Amino acid sequence: MPFRIRDDRQRELLLARTPQRIVSLVPSDTDTLFALGAGARVVGRTRFCVEPAGAAEIPVCGGTKDVDVDTVAALAPDLILCNQEENARPALEKLAQAGFAVFVSFPRRLADGVAHVARLARMLDIAGEPGVRDLVRRGLEVVRQAEAARASRTNRAPLRVFVPIWMDPLMTLSGDTYGSDMLALAGGENAFADRQRRYPLAADLGNARPLDQAAVGERDTRYPRVTLDEVRGRAPAALLLPDEPYAFDPAEAARLGQELGLPPAAVRAACGKDLFWYGARGIDALPRLTAAIASLREALEATIDAAPG
Repeated sequence: MPFRIRDDRQRELLLARTPQRIVSLVPSDTDTLFALGAGARVVGRTRFCVEPAGAAEIPVCGGTKDVDVDTVAALAPDLILCNQEENARPALEKLAQAGFAVFVSFPRRLADGVAHVARLARMLDIAGEPGVRDLVRRGLEVVRQAEAARASRTNRAPLRVFVPIWMDPLMTLSGDTYGSDMLALAGGENAFADRQRRYPLAADLGNARPLDQAAVGERDTRYPRVTLDEVRGRAPAALLLPDEPYAFDPAEAARLGQELGLPPAAVRAACGKDLFWYGARGIDALPRLTAAIASLREALEATIDAAPG
């Protein structure tokens, strides 16, 4: 039966039949499809789609930014899953112009990610299967409990954290991102939640006058480039270093912590997949991230208690 659905770009897609041949150009979507029990329908993936283990057997169609359009087309997919942030637009436009069903997602909150799981289940006509229903229900409950816990933390401030996502230039994320929402739900506070990326680069680093919004247009402003002085001015209590998209080595982590004047106990590595992969991953990732933030807070408090005087 034909199925109409709008993606996160508000483009209406008409699926003539239930998708059986899916190309996933998003690692978190590949992971979610397997969690939904639809891994056998995935006929193509990016080289970054490495989880779960079964994904390694699926043909590769390039990367998230350098999708091999010809390889995707040769696989004759009846659904292509992509993401506005992760995938480069030219390849997606070519695939859409060639007549393929290109579905663009753009979750910015954990709740959006859970809703995306349910949406994929409807598209694949598996929403009624017991395991799928349980996954979605569990996701909704995780969101409900996390939001209730955040609302109840009136007598304790969240742990103010700086989360760099790149080293040179030093970059972070604003509040309008999935990762920032995960951090807030886990008991943290993004030190740069209110900071947007400015254009041009010199303006982002405070050395030139920024362009106005009309000139910025549709360019992404959610990942600002920052200076160490700006980070110090934000006075984060801790440094949380995800291992993707940039893998900070121990020496870089220690040096950055020292440059920010933070004690070793305030510097902690984190799983980038738990912080940034939306969909099924986020459902189990939030409890892990919450435990990590609580452990970081306890370590800091112990350091303060042990300080002389």
